[in-house]
Amino acid sequence: MTEATSQSTEGNPSDSPKGSNPWIGYSAVGITLVTMVMSMTMTTVALSPIAEHFNVTLRSVAWVVIVQGLTITALMMPMGRLGDMIGRRRVHLAGLVIFIVGTIVTATAPGFGLLIGARVLSAVGNSMLQSVGTAIMLSLFPASERGKVLGTQSTMVAIGAACGPIFAGVVLQFFDWQAIFLAMLIPMSVSLVLSLIVLDEKVVSQNQRTRKESFDYLGAGLSAVAVTIAVILLNNPFRSAVLSPLVIGGAITTIILFGMFVRWELRTASPMLELRLFANRVLSTTSIARLIGFMGGTASFLLVPIYLIGIRQFEEAMVGLVLFLSPVGMAIASQISGRLGDRIGHFPFMSLGFLAVIVNSLMFAAFSDTTPMYYLMPVLLLNGLALGLWNTPTNAVIVGAVPSSSLGVVGALTNLIRNIGSVVGQAISTAIVVGVMVARGFDIPLSDVADDPS
Repeated sequence: MTEATSQSTEGNPSDSPKGSNPWIGYSAVGITLVTMVMSMTMTTVALSPIAEHFNVTLRSVAWVVIVQGLTITALMMPMGRLGDMIGRRRVHLAGLVIFIVGTIVTATAPGFGLLIGARVLSAVGNSMLQSVGTAIMLSLFPASERGKVLGTQSTMVAIGAACGPIFAGVVLQFFDWQAIFLAMLIPMSVSLVLSLIVLDEKVVSQNQRTRKESFDYLGAGLSAVAVTIAVILLNNPFRSAVLSPLVIGGAITTIILFGMFVRWELRTASPMLELRLFANRVLSTTSIARLIGFMGGTASFLLVPIYLIGIRQFEEAMVGLVLFLSPVGMAIASQISGRLGDRIGHFPFMSLGFLAVIVNSLMFAAFSDTTPMYYLMPVLLLNGLALGLWNTPTNAVIVGAVPSSSLGVVGALTNLIRNIGSVVGQAISTAIVVGVMVARGFDIPLSDVADDPS
């Protein structure tokens, strides 16, 4: 595996520009990444006050989060491909401007409809930033430091995920919900100015294809619609029965669209995603492993807060501190697996990480309504460590298995795999929990909550 992971360094960046410090450019993108992750976790904390402000139900206000996730997921790969074609710096800068405008409109929206539109607009910017962020970061460093770069990127994601709810909670204690969105304008403006100054298109988009290519609008449209329908089905925001015509029809439509996408991508001269790359066994098997890893490793992010608040009756502040352990573990393990993976290979850390996920799942299964804190807290820390151990190596292997001219779309693909894996894992775990509760005679009055704006 070590040999395989380095086989595709041809065309990857090997040196940074003379006299430049790559960490400066990396910081410009890193500030954006931390802020984007914070913005997603902060929004969930602000849903109740937003519902009160616009006098809408909790089911309605959930669309503030849903439309954001749908838009990002649908546009991520097309935006990555666009970055490979016209320049990653251009897409990054445009994404920053769109995100900032969307955030301003979000904070000043006079009506709920405009708020939803603003969240879609900011999500378009978010998708552009996420799609090219990985490729830009990798372009600033030699290929031999790929693990270090991606490990630091995972650490930034962990920081954003951990700090978002805490920051939002503190801000909402003293200010209205609009303040959390206005606060995001500060780091994003800093990132915009820094990106304009330090990011060089020739560096971050080096080794792009020189021949003129057309954008694959049909492929982008097919993939966007297929992914959108699939994510809606998995989230099931309409609370439809599994065997309802809506769900069955949506599943059949998704399969048909996906088949059309594959057929078109294999036939067109300028595909959005070069599917023949997946003939590379390293790329295909690692992508599957990454998908399964996120399916199994992120379900706890949804279930543990429910367990701590609903079953253990912990205060929200205590829950926030306890949940902080997982991002801490992820940050530590991402650095270790990334930096050491560059030296000894990524396969050992992937194996250790997936083994840790299995052990951690068995430890989660032992939770009860009397589980002591001295057992609970190490389990949450191990959860983050396991995620960090396999996340960075799988990412490094995937991007290392493709030419640098495709880093944008493949970097976006790794993020798409993460999003879909997380959604699928949480949907499956939720269905299992609900099924067990119903089988034991519990009824869950979702409608009572959904129709109450408070």
